[in-house]
Amino acid sequence: MKKVYRRAYDDTTCLDWSSCSKLLAVGSKDTTTKLYSPDYYDNFNSYTMGGHTDKIVGVFFEKNSLDAITVSRNGQICLWESSIESDDLVKSEVQSFAKKRRKVQKNNDSEDDFDEKEAIEKENDDVLVDDNTDDKETKIKKEETNKFFYKKLGRHYIADSLRAKDHKIRLSAVNYHKETKLLVTDVNLIHTLSISEHRISSISISPPGDWIAFGCPNIGQLLVWEWQSEQYVLKQQGHSMDMTCLSYSPDGLYIVTGGYDGKVKVWNTMTGFCFVTFSEHSSAITSIVFSSNKKFFLSSSLDGTVRYRNFRTLTSPSLVQFSCAALDSSSELCAAGGQDVFEIFVWSIKFGKLLEVLGGHEAPVVSIAFSPTLASSRLISGSWDKTVRIWNCIESGSENEVIHLTSDVLQVAFRPDGDEIAVSTLDGTITFFDPQTSDQTGSIEGRNDLEAGRSDTDLITPEKMMKHKAFTTVCYSADGSCILAAGNSKYVCLYSARESILIKKFAVTQNRSLDAVHDYINRRNLTEFGNMALVEERTSLEGGDVTIRLPGVKSGDMGMRNMKPEVRVHCVRFSPTGESFAVAATEGLLMYSQNAGIDGTFRPFRLEIESTPDMVRQNLSQEEWGPALVASIQLNEQILIQEVVETIPPSHIELIVSNLEDDYSDRLLAVVAALLENSRHLELMLLWVKALTTARRRTFPHSILLALEKVLSVKYTQLSKVCDFNKYTIQFMSRLRDVVKKEEAVKDEKLGPADGAMDVDSDSD
Repeated sequence: MKKVYRRAYDDTTCLDWSSCSKLLAVGSKDTTTKLYSPDYYDNFNSYTMGGHTDKIVGVFFEKNSLDAITVSRNGQICLWESSIESDDLVKSEVQSFAKKRRKVQKNNDSEDDFDEKEAIEKENDDVLVDDNTDDKETKIKKEETNKFFYKKLGRHYIADSLRAKDHKIRLSAVNYHKETKLLVTDVNLIHTLSISEHRISSISISPPGDWIAFGCPNIGQLLVWEWQSEQYVLKQQGHSMDMTCLSYSPDGLYIVTGGYDGKVKVWNTMTGFCFVTFSEHSSAITSIVFSSNKKFFLSSSLDGTVRYRNFRTLTSPSLVQFSCAALDSSSELCAAGGQDVFEIFVWSIKFGKLLEVLGGHEAPVVSIAFSPTLASSRLISGSWDKTVRIWNCIESGSENEVIHLTSDVLQVAFRPDGDEIAVSTLDGTITFFDPQTSDQTGSIEGRNDLEAGRSDTDLITPEKMMKHKAFTTVCYSADGSCILAAGNSKYVCLYSARESILIKKFAVTQNRSLDAVHDYINRRNLTEFGNMALVEERTSLEGGDVTIRLPGVKSGDMGMRNMKPEVRVHCVRFSPTGESFAVAATEGLLMYSQNAGIDGTFRPFRLEIESTPDMVRQNLSQEEWGPALVASIQLNEQILIQEVVETIPPSHIELIVSNLEDDYSDRLLAVVAALLENSRHLELMLLWVKALTTARRRTFPHSILLALEKVLSVKYTQLSKVCDFNKYTIQFMSRLRDVVKKEEAVKDEKLGPADGAMDVDSDSD
């Protein structure tokens, strides 16, 4: 940190840098705009611009100038003209604060005065005195001309026309486009746009100045407006509250999320856009599960319903708040666990009827999961009664095996092959069990990996706080080798399920406006009287300086006048393709990729000494395709593999693929699936896919085939849109081809007899 400016008397609201990066303008709630500089200048000190009667919501510098515009909440705009240009700022020789610069300057002036007196006494030259006075006068004139100040050119009111409709209107956001000098709600009113009933907190203008983006924080909405044609370019709305759960589609192309606002949204992982929203639930969504056949997904909610496929609803005989839900591998059975009624309800998806009610838990059922094995109805459930129960829904009904634990269960998950289950408990451990024998196979102590973040109002030590940290969500990777876990922390931990060791930690945010992001309490709030963040300022009508704390809240203490949401990770899920994983956190939906090379790391595979990029390119120049391909796969550099794949002639593809080992074929197919997404050589990549999948007639890993299916479905959709868009052009070209063929046939008929006569003449000769 270079500098901290504390001259504002209230909270700062906006800021802007000048084009030369020499000045920083900061607006605040105290109705003033203050100018600062990171460097020290002889003709500039901090400057304050007033004239407004409400808090500042926008301050902007002009392009390549120090002229400024300030906008207040009551719709008042002030135009300011600078007395000097940015090049006229004189940088101080001593880069220090003003008091020290004056002291150094005073010492220098005293030395100069002493030298002048000696010169005057020795020489007694009047002309020299006149010259010195002239120099001082010119120096004073230069200082006056280079003096920095602002002149107010004008004042405009832009909210008069809007207040005629509603006197409660306040200006909450503003932006200025410096290229076109366009201010949203400008001095000359061009266009009035009514977007939403909610407050707009941020505005941004595209570089050309034709698109304007608006953000509404209360409903999580983003709008992009083309103001010249008065049309929407983009409309996107996220969850207005925190996300609670998410689920990938079996091909990894879509993500479905649910939130506390009772809405279910479907997102495209390729574009990042939400394209459909369901708002049939009347309470918070607790769980979302996609069917294995990709035809539907179901969602459970605290409103006592489980909804699926065209808004069909599954309910219990009595009103129950469902805290979790699951689907079996055949998508024929659905199960949901109760939060207030400690039972598990099983329905038939095909008929929509309740088949079984499984009882036995003595506390809320917080997590359930079906075995991913085909034709298996095994179900596991975890509860706060410190037990995990294994059910066989079809064969044995309510009979179950009980696994007793030492702490409350928070999450259960099946490994993709169905041979292992992971159980997260309140004591911060992840325990692994064999579902066949109910024996423990391993455990992970991950409480220290979560690293308890310190809230501003914490009253306990970090050591005590660590005892309350636990993993509230866990899931296996697509191949079952890793497990992903997260909880009430800013970290997501990736563990090796086999060795039970931490592989990597991911920090989901560094947003300082969230609570519990820091690992320590802000020392600026610590005084000899204690933590000043615990003292809340209230008037006598608000109950005095008393902090009301509400126990058990998860999204911040609503009793506080200034509430900061606490950073949390509500759900983590691995993509079925194994390429990425998604995190539902306080800041929204986050996606992480684990492909090699994206983060700049070098992850070789069976690397040999001879395998170098130069050797790969040398083999390509000598047309040694096989060694070049193997060396590029060993280096595991996607750009290098792409170069080799696109250089090899199509006629040699089948021969080269037939000589590859299975591990190399798996990795090459995964890379080709990734290249197929953005490559222009569609036919060449499809030839590689065909050769790899049909050459040796063997089974590939499920995650690689899912990734390939995802890319092929996207390409099919794109080609379908291109063909539909150019439908009439294609018909015209096909008919034009038939016409050309007919014309060529007519020409051949006309030229046929003449050619025959010439042949006869040549034979007679």
